Amino acid sequence: MHDVTDPVLLIDTQDGVRTLTLNRPAQFNPLSEEMLDALIDALAGCHDHQDVRVVVLAANGKAFCAGHDLRQMRAHHAQEYYQALFSRCSELMRGLIQLPVPVIARVQGLATAAGCQLVATCDLAVSARSARFAVSGVNLGLFCSTPSVALSRNVARKRAFEMLVTGEFIDAETALDYGLVNHVMDDDALDDGIARLTSSIVAKPRIAVETGKRMFYRQVETNLEAAYAYAGEVMACNMMSADTVEGVDAFLQKRPPNWASS
Repeated sequence: MHDVTDPVLLIDTQDGVRTLTLNRPAQFNPLSEEMLDALIDALAGCHDHQDVRVVVLAANGKAFCAGHDLRQMRAHHAQEYYQALFSRCSELMRGLIQLPVPVIARVQGLATAAGCQLVATCDLAVSARSARFAVSGVNLGLFCSTPSVALSRNVARKRAFEMLVTGEFIDAETALDYGLVNHVMDDDALDDGIARLTSSIVAKPRIAVETGKRMFYRQVETNLEAAYAYAGEVMACNMMSADTVEGVDAFLQKRPPNWASS
C-alpha cells in the first residue's frame, strides 16, 4: 500500500544501474508538477556519478505512466500555467536525451499521452506483453502536441499520426513492430529482459557509450553530409581514447579487453 506521503520517485543504484521508479500507483503515476521536479532532479544527480552506467525508468503499480495530472491541470486553468508545465515536461524529455548514459524504459500496464512520450524519449524500452500504449489526448479535445515530438522521431510518420489523431491504444507487439519499444517480454520475465540489456551495456567501456549516445542524437537531427562529417570527427577522437586502443589491441591479440573506464 502506498501513501501520498511516500516519495513520488524511488531511487536505487546497484551494479552500475540506477533505477528511478515512479511511485504514485494509485493515480497511475502521472507526470504531476512534483513528479516532473523529482525526475529532473534525479537525472541531474546522475551526471555527478561516474559509477552510474545505465538508468532504468520504471513504475510501481498497474500503469507505467498515464501522462499529465489532469486534476492538477484543471485546478490551474491559465494559459501561463499550462505553458510553464509543458515547458517543464519538455525540459525532462531533453534531459533524458542529454544524459550521458543510456536510459531504458521498463514498461508495464498503460503508457498514455505524456507517458507514451516518456517511453518514446527513452533511448531503449522493454515492455511487458500486457502493456498498452496511446497518445489519447485527442479523445479529450487536446491533441498530444508535445508527445508528438518524441513519437514522430521514433515511429514512422503515418503510424505516429494515426495514433495521435485517433487516440486508439496499441498493444505491446504492435509497439514493437512500430519501433516504439525494443523488446517485448512475458510479464513475469520483464525484469530478466531489463537485466540482459543493462548487463550488456555495463560491460562496455563508458567512454564509448557516452560518446556514442551524444553523437547519435546530434547526427540524427542533421543532414546526411553534416552527419557524416560530424560522425567522422567524433569517431576519430574516440579512436584516440585509451579504452579504444585497448579494445583494438585485445581484438588483434584474441584476448578479452581490460577496460580502464568500466
